Amino acid sequence: MSERKPLYESPGEKGKRGFEDLDCYQLALEVMAKIHAFSKTLPVDEKYDMYAQIRRCSKNVTGNIGEAYGRYHYLDSLHYYSIARGELLETLARLIDARALNYIAQPEFESLYKLIRQAEQSLNGFMSYVRRQRAGAQEYGDKKIHEDQTGYFVDDVDSDALVDA
Repeated sequence: MSERKPLYESPGEKGKRGFEDLDCYQLALEVMAKIHAFSKTLPVDEKYDMYAQIRRCSKNVTGNIGEAYGRYHYLDSLHYYSIARGELLETLARLIDARALNYIAQPEFESLYKLIRQAEQSLNGFMSYVRRQRAGAQEYGDKKIHEDQTGYFVDDVDSDALVDA
């Protein structure tokens, strides 16, 4: 991978900052910025359709990486990393739609396509790393942590009591 200047550098101490140090996050941030720049070139009639969708899913990639990083148990983290990967591939699907509709030129499409695939590869690699580390498994085992479901009950209501209320 070639050296590139990150779009964002945390003011914290290098190597001790958090998710913003991850290559997959930096690549996803670059994807998001380039998708936003591209979206400004879309036709006006796409403002509430493709424009909104492609911007939203590109932002969700970075958001889910951040959320995943904040989870303690590795299975919980992997859940959010996989959502991030899904959002990244949704971004790609919207980009392919844009190419099919001739909203983007082939050279720009290929550049974004390669960047998205690079981000996907980096995210897959990080997910493999998280899977191997199994953080939280010693304390909680290999079962995903979740809250018990709340049961909801419907009681018969006296309709006359509702009128009097």
